[in-house]
Amino acid sequence: MLRRTTTISDIDAPARLAELLDHHDYLADEGVTTAAYLALKMGRPLFLEGEAGVGKTELAKTLAAILDAPLIRLQCHEGLDAAQAMYDWDFPRQLLHLKAAEAAGVADVAALEGEIYDRRFLIARPLLRALETQPSVLLVDEIDRADDEFEAFLLEVLSDFTISVPEIGTISAASPPVVVLTSNRTREVHDALKRRCLYHWLEHPGFDREVAILRRRLPGCAERLAADVARTAGRMREAGLVKPPGIAETLDWTEALLTLGAVELDPALAAATLGAVLKHREDQESVRARGLLTPDGGRG
Repeated sequence: MLRRTTTISDIDAPARLAELLDHHDYLADEGVTTAAYLALKMGRPLFLEGEAGVGKTELAKTLAAILDAPLIRLQCHEGLDAAQAMYDWDFPRQLLHLKAAEAAGVADVAALEGEIYDRRFLIARPLLRALETQPSVLLVDEIDRADDEFEAFLLEVLSDFTISVPEIGTISAASPPVVVLTSNRTREVHDALKRRCLYHWLEHPGFDREVAILRRRLPGCAERLAADVARTAGRMREAGLVKPPGIAETLDWTEALLTLGAVELDPALAAATLGAVLKHREDQESVRARGLLTPDGGRG
């Protein structure tokens, strides 16, 4: 029997979305579940902001899995321009076509120009692919790393989900994609783009939820070890580190500990595996010096 694909219309309440997220091992709190539900039902982009590693990108991946839709990812970076995000012309293929036409003795220059700017020579980049793929989930990852000019361009695309190609015309989405934007807040994103979206600040998970996430994602993890890791990670996040650990790092750390056969977190093993959870030498030195790896967290 074929499995029926879940559609947005099937998700009739935030509680239903929470069930689907849970089924795909994404344990969300009420706030992010409600924000995602409203974004789906209202057809608005979802803007997720928060520290690295708190599950922003993973939420987009999980929504794609729920909807059985391709995840189309646009990774932002400094210098990203419209051509890299939208479309480009396949110049090598166009040149080959011109040479083939020349060899065949084609003399109609106007017709030839029309042919080389045909849709078959257009390379669809993430934004165009998302408009042409139904259904799809478009992830605009780390928008805070892009330039102001790209923000303005993205706002225009998200306003009506159309892209203008001068040589061809306007390409519109038959059905707008689900759009998730993420930001690690390395800089402030302009209010105009945020106004177009539904906004949610994603926090680090609380102790109980982090324990549940660790045990769900790593089935061999004992409750004692998960609790020790979550408790220690919580101390690290309150210690003013350069890069406090997110859930991605605590998962890596727990997996490393499980690989070494740990059933609880003792200080020696914690220190030996610190590189799995903290990626800055200054943070590692600070944690060791302050005794955050001891059972009492340096308060004894």
